[in-house]
This record gives sequence, structure tokens and C-alpha cells, in this order.
Amino acid sequence: MAARQPFTDTDNADEAVRATCDDATTCKRFATSKGYWKDPYIQYFVRSVGDRKAPEINRGYYARVQGVNHLLDAFLRKTQCDCQVINLGAGLDTTFWRLKDENLMPRKFFEVDFPTVVARKIHNIKTKPPLSKPIIETHSTDSLLLDAHSLESDRYCIIGADLRDLSSLDEKLKKFQLNPELPTLLLSECVLVYMTPSHSSNLVHWAAETFHTAMFINYEQVNMSDRFGQVMIENLQRRQCTLAGVEACQTLDSQKDRFLKTGWEHVDALDMMTVYTMLPQDDVARIERLEFLDEKELLQQLLQHYNICWATKDKLNLGLSQLAF
Repeated sequence: MAARQPFTDTDNADEAVRATCDDATTCKRFATSKGYWKDPYIQYFVRSVGDRKAPEINRGYYARVQGVNHLLDAFLRKTQCDCQVINLGAGLDTTFWRLKDENLMPRKFFEVDFPTVVARKIHNIKTKPPLSKPIIETHSTDSLLLDAHSLESDRYCIIGADLRDLSSLDEKLKKFQLNPELPTLLLSECVLVYMTPSHSSNLVHWAAETFHTAMFINYEQVNMSDRFGQVMIENLQRRQCTLAGVEACQTLDSQKDRFLKTGWEHVDALDMMTVYTMLPQDDVARIERLEFLDEKELLQQLLQHYNICWATKDKLNLGLSQLAF
């Protein structure tokens, strides 16, 4: 019989990570209430707009949402939606509903998160018709496969799983009709940074090994070795939230290396200040009129400490390496 594992603080650490899901959702809820972007579905996950968020936080979330959506939508168009999407650590994300409204739905949209987060999201879907109706409308039979920690329809699937347990993750995804032959987009937003470098590398390597034609979009911290980065780390530690994977967040090159060393062919990375300047500037001008921002330097500092890194492999020669800003 295997020796019993010594007690660790993993459960507490995981709980702190799960709490970041609420932070992101409440920040997005506030920003959409101010008109930074439209999301008619987020209100069904967070009823209250909540406390006021600083303008630089709202602009930071705007850059994050627009930047990730730009690459995601470009992949869907490049594959003509003949693909699948896996949102790793999806939290209370509403992307599936947006894509349905915009006629940009992949063949199947998968979400994976901790079982407790998934149970909560399934409860929201079951009890809120604006969430459940689009899932039912895209499903061919009268019954959905549903239990406490998973929901599956023809086009949408949400699974409770631990991203550190790859054999279980792989098994669950394949049980719900994941197709390794289809072009696949994997998405993670502030997820890998909470995993140890070996766990995140294993996940990224699993993705490269499983799919021959794929894109991986990763949004998270970067340039974390300077004073501003250290303060971010200390603030999170006060909430028992450890950035276990901060080692890969030192530079844009360290972000890219994680993918280049695990079987991805082409990798790009940009800090969010650069992304912000590459977004459609008429819309940027519109959102900058929503709230007065006293200290532009604060926004610049914040955006310089986040990045989007995207990696591709392209056996089908779809031209995925050309996808950029």
C-alpha cells in the first residue's frame, strides 16, 4: 500500500485560486455595466454590479477581453468554425453564449474547471432560461447529459476536473466526444500562473501531443521580477493566493519558452500595453471617454505586467501561425 501523502496546504491554495474566479467575474460585471463592452449574459452569474472599480482596472479588463476575443475569433474564422474550443479554468466565462449570438460557434465548446466552480455554473445554467435556452436550441435530442459536475449537449460541454491530473482530464474530455483530429483552440486566462511550472508545462505538452492542428492562447502576468511585480505577488499572498508558476512569468521570452520546449511550432507574445495600442483605436477612444483616468502611468504599469502568449501547430496547413494582431 502506498504511503499516505503528508498534509499540505494545497486545499487552502486551491480555494484561494477558486476565489479569483469571482474577482474576475465581478470586475467584468462592473466594466460591462459602465459600457466598456457588451455582455448580456454575465448578469446571470453575478447579479449585483458591486463596488466601483478603478478606471485602470476597467481598461485592463477591456484590453484582456478584446485581446483574447480577437485571437479566438480569428481562429474560428480561419477554421470556418470546423473546430473545437477548450476553455481551461473557464470559471463563469460567457464566451459560448457570445459566439452563438455572433454565429461563430465551433463544432463543440468545452469548459473545464474545479468541480465546485462547475457545480455552481451548472446551477446557474439550469435556473436561468437565458443561459439554458441557447444550449437547448443547439442540441438535437430532448435530454441533456447532466450530473453535479458535468453537463453535455451537442455543442456545449462543461466538466469538473483538476488540470494537474492529465490522465483524468484526457479521459473525461474524450468521454464527452472531444475529437483529437479536429483543429482545436485551447484557452487559459490567469490559470497556468497558479500551477507549478512542471504542472503547467505538462498541461501545455499534453495539448501539443493530443492535437496535431491547434492554437493555445494564454493570458496572464509577465515582467514579474520588478518592484511592481513583487507588490502584485505580495498582495495575492496576503489572500493566501500563491503564484506557484511565477517563474514562467518573468519575461515574454520565458512565456514563449514554455511552449517552444513542449512541442509547439510557432509562438508569439505581447504585453497588454502593446495589445492595447493595437486594438481598434476608435473603440479605444470610445472607452477612454467613459471615465476620467488621472494617472495614465498607472494603466501603463498595469498593462505592462500582463501578456497574451499564443502558440500554434499546424499539420493541416491552415495558416495558423499568421494569426496575430
